[in-house]
Amino acid sequence: MRLLEAVAAHAGGAPAKQLAREAGLPLPTAYHLLRTLAHEGYLRRDKGVFVFGDAAERLASSGAKEKRRAMIGEVMEHWRDVIGVPTYFAVYRDGEVEVEAVADSPGTRAVEEWAAFRQTAHAHAIGQCLLSQLDDEARRDHLARHPVQPVTPYSVRDERTLLRRLAALPRMQPVIERQEYALGQVCAAIPITAGTTAATIAISLPAHQAGRLLPAARQLQAEVGRKLGSLAFSISL
Repeated sequence: MRLLEAVAAHAGGAPAKQLAREAGLPLPTAYHLLRTLAHEGYLRRDKGVFVFGDAAERLASSGAKEKRRAMIGEVMEHWRDVIGVPTYFAVYRDGEVEVEAVADSPGTRAVEEWAAFRQTAHAHAIGQCLLSQLDDEARRDHLARHPVQPVTPYSVRDERTLLRRLAALPRMQPVIERQEYALGQVCAAIPITAGTTAATIAISLPAHQAGRLLPAARQLQAEVGRKLGSLAFSISL
């Protein structure tokens, strides 16, 4: 680990003798460890200096993803407490809907994923919001892989109806869904675009509190607008 830290301190890499000295290791030990790290892909030798290899870069990427998830999770918890509703964060990545964070509490329970969110994007506010941000080709590709099928009696019935609905959605406005995915639940999703990534933050309420849904969504949209810079950075990590 000390050798890896020493390598990290030199953007262009460093020779074995310098790394051994900075890590406080005998040169023979350092040589042995450097060869092992290079063999395992954590380092590679390039023109007499050691630099990070693919395995180390994968570790760094994984760490960045975990940091992003933790940061977004904290933001969702903050808005759950401020607005008093369950909050959800989702992105459209590699052709699929991915719910990355959910924040609820004993008094404000999130909607249970009883049917896979990935396969039922047409039926919930999160999915409809993400699909509305895609171009026509990407949208039709998604629906070809995950065909429209009614999930509840209130769900959209066919692809043509869904596409008409998505085309009619006002730009950057909350997407509202009432009991289309889960009976007894109403949901709203706010569209967020970070670069080329389609993302959304959503909320849910029991159907008997439907009157609170749009005001809560508007409040969330205002909160998101104030924090969009830092949130967009988190999404793009």
